[in-house]
Amino acid sequence: MAEDPQAQPEAAAHGGASAVAAARAGGAETIFTLSGGHVFPVYDGAVRADPPMPIIDVRHEQTAVFAAEATARLTRRPGFAVLTAGPGVTNGVSAITTAQFNGSSVVILGGRAPDYRWGSGSLQEFDHPALLAPITKRAWTEHDPAGVGPAVAEAFRLAAARHRGPVFLDVSLEALFGTPQPAPGQQPPAGTARPGAAGATGPAGDQPDPGDIAAVAALLATATRPVLVLGSDVWLDGAEHAARAAAEELRLPVIANGQGRGIVPAGHDLQVTRARSVAFGEADLVIVVGTPLDFRLGYGEYGGRNGTGPAAVVHVADSPGQLARHRDLAASAAGDLTAFFTGLVAAAGRAGLRRPWTADWLPRLTAAARAAIDADAPLLASDAFPIHPMRIYSELARVLDPDAVVIGDGGDFVSYAGKYIEPRQPGNWLDPGPYGCLGTGLGYAIAARIARPSAQVVLLLGDGAAGFSLMDVDTCVRHRLPVVIVCGNNGIWGLEKHPMQALYGYDVAADLQAECRYDQVVTALGGGGELVRRPEEIGPALRRAFDSGVPYLVNIATDPAVAYPRSTTGV
Repeated sequence: MAEDPQAQPEAAAHGGASAVAAARAGGAETIFTLSGGHVFPVYDGAVRADPPMPIIDVRHEQTAVFAAEATARLTRRPGFAVLTAGPGVTNGVSAITTAQFNGSSVVILGGRAPDYRWGSGSLQEFDHPALLAPITKRAWTEHDPAGVGPAVAEAFRLAAARHRGPVFLDVSLEALFGTPQPAPGQQPPAGTARPGAAGATGPAGDQPDPGDIAAVAALLATATRPVLVLGSDVWLDGAEHAARAAAEELRLPVIANGQGRGIVPAGHDLQVTRARSVAFGEADLVIVVGTPLDFRLGYGEYGGRNGTGPAAVVHVADSPGQLARHRDLAASAAGDLTAFFTGLVAAAGRAGLRRPWTADWLPRLTAAARAAIDADAPLLASDAFPIHPMRIYSELARVLDPDAVVIGDGGDFVSYAGKYIEPRQPGNWLDPGPYGCLGTGLGYAIAARIARPSAQVVLLLGDGAAGFSLMDVDTCVRHRLPVVIVCGNNGIWGLEKHPMQALYGYDVAADLQAECRYDQVVTALGGGGELVRRPEEIGPALRRAFDSGVPYLVNIATDPAVAYPRSTTGV
């Protein structure tokens, strides 16, 4: 039987306690972990802290890191994952890489075999930093108990500074279990983090160059068909209000991706994401802010359709290292994104901006977006059997609150979600991002329920993706974290099956069980669920899920013959 920690209220005095104190000062509120002996002092430090730091223990280390990453993306404070040595760390590698691609401020604290036995073959002896260095902002080892607190504080400072990203620190067994002995005059390692660690965004040099902003304004002053693209870093940098204000003042048509979705919400007259083909194909100026010029945005190649010339491309990022280098840019700027947007409005005013696009270009894009939405209406209302996946999203849209957190983890099924679920508030959409790693879903859902306790949390899960993380429904049950899971179950790897058939005339390794009972897995783990086969059953099932108060999976059998009409393969 576990000993009651309340019977031992005295504060711990070891490296683990120093780590917890520094993490709390750096903005962490929860530890995500899977139990391992190398990191026991961190747990002890969390239990004995005043107040205790909650510990959410999961069933796979990737879920711990995904939960920490989603915490960072939802709260804009660093997430904190604690992984035991060896396989505990290596099990988290894909999730750490996802955080790197997404620019998510995550601190991963790893256990490590003892120094005094290093090289002798201790259990799980592995030099983690060499593996983690390419996928983190920094990866290093702390060997001294007195250095643990300062090292963790530095990790949180680095993770939160532009451009945000994961930081890895492992700590030798002696340093975590040992008692810090600071030198005379040295700051106690269990004290506060360095100034600015919590929510740090970097030094004053992060302000964008006014000359760079003026160059962007000058391009805008001569444009007739501009487009503004808002990406995840606009949200993560806290610039969503300035971005919307700039778009409205300048009357710029807006396309959003990632967590930039919802900054200019659905129904706004400037929101033209559904007209992106026309917008990108015929624009003469595209200003991309807070997202890479990667496959999701056509690698930054715009214009040239219907008799138009190539578009001038402006790339704006939160730090110079994020600016595109694979193509020529007409202008660029880097730094605080709020300062960029406010500076752009001021510079455009000085440039005598006339906004000629409001007479023809903006109305044409608005009409194209409306036409695309209208054209989807028949399939969104489809009574087809087997169920067309688009019907699911029309039913879901009817029951979502404005502040619902919607999470996508899957291939084709989630591609539909990205197209037909338009957030009404910023920061409420989570998908795996450009690394495209399946298995994010349960970790993201766990974090969302903790970060947004009163909001609906909906995980849109492909049946392929379900195999990566569904066991962590057990985590939701044990920690009383109710979430709604909608599983699009077409019994195939749709993102692979259809393209392989197109290439070779056959497919292999692309089939799953038809109507596999993922709902029964969730029920067996202590949640609830049901199988839906008919379109008219979707709405009532969703309402039961939201009313259940437990982790609940609506397992919807969809038509495997329906392929998402994607325009890019990402290669």
